[in-house]
Amino acid sequence: MKARSQQIVALSLLSLMLVKVWVIPLLYLDFEIRRDYIVANLCENRTRPQLNCNGQCFLAKKLAAVQEQQEKEAAQNYVIKLIDAPAQLLAFYQLSTPIHRIKTIIKTGFIYSSLFIIGDVASDIFHPPIIA
Repeated sequence: MKARSQQIVALSLLSLMLVKVWVIPLLYLDFEIRRDYIVANLCENRTRPQLNCNGQCFLAKKLAAVQEQQEKEAAQNYVIKLIDAPAQLLAFYQLSTPIHRIKTIIKTGFIYSSLFIIGDVASDIFHPPIIA
């Protein structure tokens, strides 16, 4: 049941990503399918047939709107990443230094495992020789 829900979520996210990637080709397809309707009803130059616009003005306006929206989203994502980066860095350093290691540092005054390693795998393998 859990695997099925994960598949549904993955397919949903994949379809959203594909829609985002295919916006411009789908816009061209929509234009080609509805060309007669666009020329007759939506074209700005429909009253001036000598220009031979054939709905290109409508298509250009839609493409410009999509391009502008993508640029706004890219700028917004960049700003969010700039704001979020220090918080993620702080969270990484907080996660990489568990409380029991801090207590060990306070008790002994030093630590021999790297603070950048998450978990105790490295400290189980790499340690000073044990003198019995």
